[in-house]
Amino acid sequence: MKMKKRALVSVSDKTGVVEFCKGLVKCGFEIISTGGTAKALKDAGLKVIGISEITGFPECLDGRVKTLHPNVHAGLLAMRSNPEHMAQLEKLNINTIDVVCVNLYPFKATLAKGADFAECVENIDIGGPTMIRAAAKNYQDVAVIVDPKDYDKVLQELANGGVSLDTKKYLQYKVFAHTAVYDSLISNYLASQLGITFPDEVTFAYEKAQDMRYGENPDQQAVFYNEQFIRKGSLSSAKQLWGKELSYNNINDANGALELLKEFGKTPAVVACKHANPCGVGTGNTVFEAYMRAYESDPVSVFGGILAINGAVDEQTATEINKIFIEIVMAPAYTDKALEILKQKKNIRLLQIEDISARRESTAFDMKKVYGGLLVQQYDESLIANEDMNVFKTKAKVETVTTANGKQRKTYGVGVVTDRAPTADEVEAMLFSWKVVKHTKSNAIVIGKQGRTTGIGMGQTNRIWAAKQAIEHAGKEAKGSVMASDAFFPFPDCVEECVKAGITAIIQPGGSIQDEASVEACNKAGIAMVFVGNRHFKH
Repeated sequence: MKMKKRALVSVSDKTGVVEFCKGLVKCGFEIISTGGTAKALKDAGLKVIGISEITGFPECLDGRVKTLHPNVHAGLLAMRSNPEHMAQLEKLNINTIDVVCVNLYPFKATLAKGADFAECVENIDIGGPTMIRAAAKNYQDVAVIVDPKDYDKVLQELANGGVSLDTKKYLQYKVFAHTAVYDSLISNYLASQLGITFPDEVTFAYEKAQDMRYGENPDQQAVFYNEQFIRKGSLSSAKQLWGKELSYNNINDANGALELLKEFGKTPAVVACKHANPCGVGTGNTVFEAYMRAYESDPVSVFGGILAINGAVDEQTATEINKIFIEIVMAPAYTDKALEILKQKKNIRLLQIEDISARRESTAFDMKKVYGGLLVQQYDESLIANEDMNVFKTKAKVETVTTANGKQRKTYGVGVVTDRAPTADEVEAMLFSWKVVKHTKSNAIVIGKQGRTTGIGMGQTNRIWAAKQAIEHAGKEAKGSVMASDAFFPFPDCVEECVKAGITAIIQPGGSIQDEASVEACNKAGIAMVFVGNRHFKH
């Protein structure tokens, strides 16, 4: 039998499919199709061979079984260069299929609209993945298209004698990338339905958002991928209003600012960030007041930094921002006048993130790639270990324990561990500073007052260096400030630095074998100290 040029077309996304099929017909192809695709093509005046004419079997089970048939898959998988394959097709009266154009049931869209479990399962495609994988396996002989963006390229090559082997290999790659993402969405959805947090095997689906000019350094290539579902309050949901494209470092640094900003809810807050670390944080009654406090916290480091703001940027705030060089401003809104002012700086980037204060979704995970593996953890969502307990008013439980060498030492529970409890103003400053230290690279120390940081020490290899760095940055402002430490004091030396600087209260996790020495040093100096029970390492 003489083999006819045939294309099998069955798509859920019908973008451009009519024009594509008209082009195939011009190239001498017969069109085989199914269901809604067949109807759309017939309505456009195209002659279509129904799939049942090929299989000799009716579509059944509400369309669940249409293309799962030897007459289809033999036509896809037969190697044209293999005489035995072709002889078997001849004997079985099966025609080859040279082009396959298929995209899959809209599982992602079904999830996005919040469909129930039954509807989601019904939108898991079976025949589609089977066909495109079969066609892709036989890439030498079959051109398989899953992306409408490739229609024109395929038609151009067909019109010039046939689809090249290089193009077929590229289309093969796109098939397996497409099905990998599709199956990833399904498996992760099913895991979530079963409450499986950390599966034994896992895949994550991302799609390219943009190419970067380079990575952290000019000799590194880089790209930014979005998760398949855009999350509220994330950089993926940002709308860029002004400025050149974001760089790799811009995105990484901006994310650090965003995560800290979310700690303040609806309280007007501004986070100034540099190299993913806060360099100045302020809150206030207005965005302007919050910005001025953040700026005044460290007017040197904020230069060339990133601002995350949880309220609308107004004319007054924009005027102040324009007095220095800022890389990026992120805010939920800008007044028209503020935009006019900020756009006077050609090198600033302005991002609008409407839900900038939205908390992270419970299904989101913190991931870090290491060479040869992937670290995955839940986000650090807690602030204080026992949030129902007022640790600032509760006296910590103290117990005496005997160590292995027979010595005795005191251990402290959560709460006030010193003779003096913090004042109301100190409590406010401690809570503020504790939020900031949670998002500062370890080892981290934050010194602050009500509504503003006064000094930040971050990323040091020992805690006393972080404390000295924060105190040095604070200068005279250290006096009357409070100190927050992301982990316990291993020695009383940090307390001794607090005494010298005039710091009046300390908030830290507690849990060191040297806690008693730190408590005694605080009591001697009249410093209030509170243990909250949980640390906030950030690496």
